[in-house]
Amino acid sequence: AVLRAGGPGAGRARWWVVLAAGRQHLGPCIADMHSIGRKQNDGKFFQTTKRGEIQELKEELHANDKAKQKDAVKKVIANMTVGKDVAALFADVVNCIQTDNIELKKLVYLYVMNYARAQPELAILAINTFRKDAADSNPLIRSLAVRTMGCIRLDQVVQNLLEPLRKCCQDPDPYVRKTSAICIPKVYDINPELVEDQGFIEILKDLLSDPNPMVVANAVAGLAEIAETCNKDLIDLENKATIPKLLAALNECNEWGQVFILDALSTYVPASAGDAESITERVTARLSHANPAVVLAAIKVILKGMDYIDSSEVLRVLSKKLNPPLVTLLSSEPEVQYVALRNIRLIVQKRPGILAADVKMFFCKYNDPVYVKLEKVDIMVMLVSDKNFEQVLLELKEYATGVDVDFVRKSVRSIGRVAVKLERACERTISVLLELIETKVNYVVQEASVVIKDIFRKYPSRYEQVLSALCENLDELDEPEAKASMIWILGEYAERIDNVDELLDAFLDHFHDEPVMVQMQLLTGVVKLFLKKPAATQDMVSKVLRFATEESSNHDLRDRGYIYWRLLSTNPEATKRVVLGDKPTIRDDSQVIDRGLLDKLITDLSLMSSVYHKSSEEFVTRISTNAPSEDANPQDDEEIDEEDRAARRREVQRAMEGGESNGDEKSNDRIGNLRSGSSGGGLDLLDLGGGGVEEARPAPTAAPKMTVLAPTTPGQSGKTGFGVTASLSRVNRSMVLQMTFSNGTSGPLSGFAIQVNKNPFGIAPAAALQAPDLMAGSSAEVSLTMQPGQLLSNTPPTNPLFLQVAIKNSVDIFYFNVPFDLSAVLLESEPMSRDDFTKIWQRVGESRQTTTTGNSERPLTTEIVRNKLALDSIFFVASRQVDNSNVLYFAANTTNNACLLSEVSVTSGSSSVKVVTRTEAPVLVPLFEAVVCKRLGVSR
Repeated sequence: AVLRAGGPGAGRARWWVVLAAGRQHLGPCIADMHSIGRKQNDGKFFQTTKRGEIQELKEELHANDKAKQKDAVKKVIANMTVGKDVAALFADVVNCIQTDNIELKKLVYLYVMNYARAQPELAILAINTFRKDAADSNPLIRSLAVRTMGCIRLDQVVQNLLEPLRKCCQDPDPYVRKTSAICIPKVYDINPELVEDQGFIEILKDLLSDPNPMVVANAVAGLAEIAETCNKDLIDLENKATIPKLLAALNECNEWGQVFILDALSTYVPASAGDAESITERVTARLSHANPAVVLAAIKVILKGMDYIDSSEVLRVLSKKLNPPLVTLLSSEPEVQYVALRNIRLIVQKRPGILAADVKMFFCKYNDPVYVKLEKVDIMVMLVSDKNFEQVLLELKEYATGVDVDFVRKSVRSIGRVAVKLERACERTISVLLELIETKVNYVVQEASVVIKDIFRKYPSRYEQVLSALCENLDELDEPEAKASMIWILGEYAERIDNVDELLDAFLDHFHDEPVMVQMQLLTGVVKLFLKKPAATQDMVSKVLRFATEESSNHDLRDRGYIYWRLLSTNPEATKRVVLGDKPTIRDDSQVIDRGLLDKLITDLSLMSSVYHKSSEEFVTRISTNAPSEDANPQDDEEIDEEDRAARRREVQRAMEGGESNGDEKSNDRIGNLRSGSSGGGLDLLDLGGGGVEEARPAPTAAPKMTVLAPTTPGQSGKTGFGVTASLSRVNRSMVLQMTFSNGTSGPLSGFAIQVNKNPFGIAPAAALQAPDLMAGSSAEVSLTMQPGQLLSNTPPTNPLFLQVAIKNSVDIFYFNVPFDLSAVLLESEPMSRDDFTKIWQRVGESRQTTTTGNSERPLTTEIVRNKLALDSIFFVASRQVDNSNVLYFAANTTNNACLLSEVSVTSGSSSVKVVTRTEAPVLVPLFEAVVCKRLGVSR
């Protein structure tokens, strides 16, 4: 995830660069577009569509008149542009791709690139045209063909893309080479092994020597993306010839090409101080670029080089050069300012001297958004020094009288941070805070109380003149942190405040209504007061100790109360040393980033991690495509060795077969007992390895096929004779659509393709449909692996579930529904752990559980129930016995991460079955109950 800060006109500049690069090829197309514009106004294509227009567009797309066909494609693109779903026209639009009209071809390519992800199986139909266009005489068509094939994430397309892509990488036209360079990482994302085996990474490395700077920039971008995926360093910067090539291309490529090259240069480790000086000197020219992304990328390279430069004079000059571009960034749009400010905070901590004299540049403007103001205030505090603290405090005082509550609070806190940071500024800070307290503004007084507490911690027994002002405004305090701070001050300076016992006693009257933070401080404050004035506060300390120990349910408060009670009753002098002893002085580390993390964030300058101030691993989730190793042992880090685990499982098995009783409890209590292992035999019946004895997990069985399309059912054009029986179920840990095609027509059937409608689980074909040609009167078995999470409809599932499918063949297009059970979307994942089951079960609660009862065909044992439900990926978690009934707990997970928990109760010698279901997705409950009852043969 990368955030590039684009300055004013950055988007326009990018489009002009693209148009300029293709101007020599777009000339005829632009002239053709102008001629069309004279005949008619293209704006009419964006008019509101009427009902039934999809069918009209289908007819126009198949028209023999090329002009009418082109207008139809324009209408489709217009609908796509305004957000309307025209995916149903995919096959019809693709049929228009075989044309010599460049304008029409570009429109079709635009449509295909937009919908190829949603309709990959139909995009395969255009492969031959793609290959043909990749060898076209027009370089724009060649590049469009390669780019489009790279956008279709199918192995079959990748196989057909390899040779055209290889040729285009050596194409005489730089525009084609540039497009090919950026296409290689797209192919790598689909099939990494194929790209490596076919030598495309070496081809990308060769393109670093290309004479065209844009080709070099795209080659760098492609290698960087692949390197990030495979965790290898693919750009050989140690090669002495590479750096000069990149620096030469840097001066000639467009702004985004410069960003790619600068990012690559920032990873280079200079061989010497002279090497670092040479690179930084070549890069400093980019500091005056109009695009903030280029500026920040250049700053990143220079900061990296400064770490390897020994000359203090050179460092001083570079710091001086970095100052103007950073200040200039603050004149951009607010969003760009925010990104720049977050990066400046890192730079200031790394190199404070760069902006030390420019604190005024961070003074807030009246029209700055609040998020920009908050960042500026933090940087002001970071840059405050003995020379400028007067200016900073006056500015912060002005902010503290504003109307934005959050900004005012931040300003008051920052005034306190200045005092903690600079001892010399303390006197002035206290006077400013006293002036703010006199305003009597509630939230200002409360924030002032908090920061004064910090000042007292930093400089004890000083500035006590502020105590009277604080005590006068005690009634203004109603926030927990402000109350806790004030109570700390009262306890710490109890000997200097005459009526301190009355003030603390006022808080004691509402002790049980206060938050824990206030209660803890109140307990400590009263104990401090007692140690300083024991004669007058005996009753008060007894009261607060009783409140904390006997009348409080908070463990921390009770523990502290008992500690104080024991100390006071045994050794009062030791209590004084503990409670009234010297405290460590505090530092303002609230905005300081750990050194290791700071170095990492500096290397990620201008990326998202530099805005979040977090490493990318904390917020970027990468899905690994590597299959798990067969010999990987998930229990390698267990403290119990395998022999102990096996012995434990045997004990568990004997305990379950022994049928000890635990008595009758409510549902939540039962789970609590599972957590604590309170079975009759004293054993934990919930084994972390999956519960119970180790056994082979039964494989889910394929659902029987049923007729979903009768041969007499007409297709879209009214043709009949094509029949389908189908089922959707899980086979070998995959979701599989199994079909039998029958040909009842008088001729052969061929050209099969499949399309699936959007659905709640996003089920879509994982590959193209492979079906043999059918002779008249024959049939064929077809199996197609399905993948969830692709075509999501964002609608709740229906009951019963079904999948809407369309099959295209040489006769017609046929539509039908394939019904399926919820078990088809249940994952064969590892059984849920005891703790996870307990948390979810208790979080859902008894109020949201659903109960169903029925009778099975014959009495069920626990072993039968476990084995049967495992066939549907409903896995056993734990069991227990209540009187004559065996209670089993199961868990299942759907492909869209919905968790279903169940409690199944069976009685020995009886056919009665009780099923309790809890889930945070209640719409799935009837579907889940149907699967459980069907598998166990329970009639309700």
